[in-house]
Amino acid sequence: MKKKVLAWIMYIAVCMAALTGCGAEKGQEAVNVRIGSLKGPTSMGLVSLMSQSENGEAKNGYDFTMATAADELLPKMVSGELDIALVPANVAAVLYHKTQGGVSVIDINTLGVLYMVSGDSGILSVEDLRGRTVYLTGKGTTPDYVFRYLLTQNGLTADEITLEYKSEATEVAAYLAKNPDAAGVLPQPFVTAACMQNESLSVVMDLTKEWSNVQGEGGSSLVTGVTVARKEFLQANQKAAEQFLEEHRASAIYANEHVDAAAELVASYGIIEKAPVAAKAMPYCNITYIDGEEMKQALSGYLQVLFEQDAASVGGAVPGDDFYYIP
Repeated sequence: MKKKVLAWIMYIAVCMAALTGCGAEKGQEAVNVRIGSLKGPTSMGLVSLMSQSENGEAKNGYDFTMATAADELLPKMVSGELDIALVPANVAAVLYHKTQGGVSVIDINTLGVLYMVSGDSGILSVEDLRGRTVYLTGKGTTPDYVFRYLLTQNGLTADEITLEYKSEATEVAAYLAKNPDAAGVLPQPFVTAACMQNESLSVVMDLTKEWSNVQGEGGSSLVTGVTVARKEFLQANQKAAEQFLEEHRASAIYANEHVDAAAELVASYGIIEKAPVAAKAMPYCNITYIDGEEMKQALSGYLQVLFEQDAASVGGAVPGDDFYYIP
């Protein structure tokens, strides 16, 4: 009799433990992740996940905030209003220093989106720019640092090329539309828009490929956008963070393999106004998903180049190893 009673007690205990375990699992799945992103290529790889979240099909609960400038997202990451943010690579480094190492980069979401656009088909390499004027945006910004680096690595000096700066990419695009023989550096989707406005314009150089050429095998990559998370969030919600990474990877793959459908989502979320323009631009936006050691190798060398050109561009110093989240 005693054995039967003991057996029932053990059975009930096992059942209670199982029920408790299920409750904890549900609690983990109910984590609400607050994500900030920028209106542009860095958000294009998120649209499938955004749609799944709206339809209740995502593994986590997600609140998405889209901004037009990184300056809008940084204070929210510092204050803890956001858990994860998709920002320019150098801005991630700045945020790392602002938070005293309180954030980690968890993946690369976008590689280079910079292209040389011109109606002059004779421009085949950086060397062909010798003696010319090149139009680009923002002196002392990332496109400026990248282009200057490529010039020096190809043996060109500041005296051998004239850089004409405009305040916005739209100004460069408008100038090229009227002067197709000129050459300008533009990011996507402005490249696509400019070429659609004037059929004599085309991409004559991919700066991402030029970067890879000078870096060589095993070198860094030209990185546009990365995803960062607050370390406090990562430590408290490791499973939710890993689920986000899985869903982010799948969403990026969807953007690359189902361009037309993803372009419709891009337009519906207001990232690019018209789906046909988005569909043409997306294959050239280098939407990707890179994590782990490969992420560290690709990004660390890129930030080192920016640091050597202007330390302030990465927050005064190249981030340490703790900047990279490698599960």
